[in-house]
Amino acid sequence: MAQANIFVIGLDETNLDTLKDVPQSIDYRFHPLLGVEELQYGEIDIAALLDKARAELDAFDGTIDAIVGYWDFPVSTIVPLLAKEYGTRATSLESVLKCEHKYWSRLEQRKVIDEHPAFALVDLDGDPEPPAEVGFPMWLKPVKSFSSELAFQVTDEKEFTEAVNAIRDGVSRVGRPFEYIMEHVDLPREIAEAGGQACLAEAALTGEQCAVEGYVYNGKVVVYGALDSINYPDTPVFLRHQYPSTLPSRVVDRLRDVSERVITQVGMDNATFSIEFFYDHDTDAVNLLEINARHSQSHAELFEFVDGVPNHHAMLSLALGRDPHMPDQSGPYEVAAKWYHRRFEDGVVRRVPTAEEIADIERDIPGVRVDVVPSEGERLSDMPGQDSYSFELAHVFIGADSHEEMRRKYDDCVAALRFEFDGVA
Repeated sequence: MAQANIFVIGLDETNLDTLKDVPQSIDYRFHPLLGVEELQYGEIDIAALLDKARAELDAFDGTIDAIVGYWDFPVSTIVPLLAKEYGTRATSLESVLKCEHKYWSRLEQRKVIDEHPAFALVDLDGDPEPPAEVGFPMWLKPVKSFSSELAFQVTDEKEFTEAVNAIRDGVSRVGRPFEYIMEHVDLPREIAEAGGQACLAEAALTGEQCAVEGYVYNGKVVVYGALDSINYPDTPVFLRHQYPSTLPSRVVDRLRDVSERVITQVGMDNATFSIEFFYDHDTDAVNLLEINARHSQSHAELFEFVDGVPNHHAMLSLALGRDPHMPDQSGPYEVAAKWYHRRFEDGVVRRVPTAEEIADIERDIPGVRVDVVPSEGERLSDMPGQDSYSFELAHVFIGADSHEEMRRKYDDCVAALRFEFDGVA
């Protein structure tokens, strides 16, 4: 039987290795389509990217069996556009936009659930005021961004004004190409009026952050995993994502129920998704933070460590018209996590761990993989996709037989990672 030709938008070496670990990968032939840098760095020219992708697909001498991607915007929206043109399987562009346009997403959520924060648009023109229906503390963020770019937690009017100014200055980088994508669907009046360069205020949520991953196959929503997200102490930034979740099963059942309702409401089908939540132990409240119209490639190794299959398997199966049938706890480890080794002040990178040093760490500490984020000579604040509070130095993926063992492995990794920095004025 001939191999299926699968075009992966933004294919990178790390994920290629993981894709090759999925069941039946011997039957798949992976082709890169567009590069990560042109998809995520600097100004994003959607029209040019689409033309380049079409030229590569049209020049291909073979069948185009699937077009997939595991990155956030613009990849998440390019996939359904190209899938429609080339006759491959994907959810509709409208369903993706109902997840990714933060204001549109909140309006859709409000139709079927109560588990969401108060929210309101903030007009970036003139001298905007904090929306009374939200109140402090609140988060301000563009209606479309990726990672935590231009997301600010504000506690008073001074911080509100500073955040609005920063968002106003930077919103076009992603907002303008997002509006190009929005032109491809019939928008409700209030979404068309808001556009893709608007700002959303949301009430700050409290409790433990968590997430679910799932997929929709022929209209049936399946949640196959729940994860915990743990922050650095006294900060809003992630220390690690760990799988499986330690939340009580009754809470996970509530997350599953909310997820099924909102994913059905937005109309996703034959696609993966991930949804982020807060759970407050004190009030027993569940609140939906964000819907992602894709699975998280950051979690691929975690599912492989614990369940024996990376979550890319669901994406590939759905794109080829198959039920993923994700396994449960068939992997070599009981727990797994993606850890974020961070620096909380700016600097110019003078030294990063060498490839040989990384190989030594991964050999000496079983169940560990390390990805270094910055390059030598790079200023940390110039790196794309960083939050407003810290800078990622390395992603450390760890599988272990207990949370205690996982912590020891992480501490050993950080101690062995040699970074050096020059301060900046």
